[in-house]
Amino acid sequence: MDIDVLGPLGVRVNGVAVMPTAPKPRKVLALLALHVDRVLPVDLLIEELWGQRPPRSARTTLQTYILQLRELIGAALQAGAARSAELEPASQDMMSVSAKDVLVTAPGGYLLRGGGGASDVQKFERLAGMGYRAMDAEDFAGAARLLREALSLWSGSALADVQTGAQLEMEVRRLEETRLCALYQRIEADLRLGRHRELLGELTVLVSRYRTHENLHGQFMLALHRSGRRGEALSVYQRLRQALVRDLGLEPSAGLRRLQRAILETSEAPAPAARVLRPEALAGASRDRLVRVD
Repeated sequence: MDIDVLGPLGVRVNGVAVMPTAPKPRKVLALLALHVDRVLPVDLLIEELWGQRPPRSARTTLQTYILQLRELIGAALQAGAARSAELEPASQDMMSVSAKDVLVTAPGGYLLRGGGGASDVQKFERLAGMGYRAMDAEDFAGAARLLREALSLWSGSALADVQTGAQLEMEVRRLEETRLCALYQRIEADLRLGRHRELLGELTVLVSRYRTHENLHGQFMLALHRSGRRGEALSVYQRLRQALVRDLGLEPSAGLRRLQRAILETSEAPAPAARVLRPEALAGASRDRLVRVD
């Protein structure tokens, strides 16, 4: 089974798409795919589908959605087997796999078996982790390459074509924060490699989208200053400060104030710190300092 969630939802069994069109079965599949190879409790699925006030028929209706997904999985298993004229032994074994073996009823919930297939989330996390370790080792070229490869797995917002409830919305936010963390670190690596001019266009878009994200604004200030645009770098700081005060009632952090003073006092901007901002740190920052403008 191959699973894509870093963009539109995609689930394929033996290369054949498994994709319900109705919103609620699609939600169930999305949540199962995000927790592949783990038991997902029935109560959590019900909360995603109906919130805090589910109908009396919730469990029965959920069972109906599970049956619909199994029908799609079963059709995909048959179609995948039929496409191969000469089956290898591994493919022959797949013919004995039923939909119930893929979407399993477990004590208290349901489990979607990945069967060792590809997952774009798992690949992203692996590449991003390698990129963070390269940053720690000051291998900035390697970090930029690995993080760029990780970010290329995204084809839009996570689960872009799924109507999210409370559980999926939380998962989407978590994924978007890990994406933003990887993006910040990739830009940091590029700054370390002296690519400040190449970053100006990208950072212009990012600071417009994340108007109170201090790290991105700091990177934009550095890139502008190192490109000989000192006045514009200072204007970026003033716009950020206005947005922070207006939207969050906060002043810029001490680190950003130090950067502003350094730009004011010297023609040479200080080198950016190579500290790796982990996803959990970004999650904490997002509660205080991030406001995205779409």
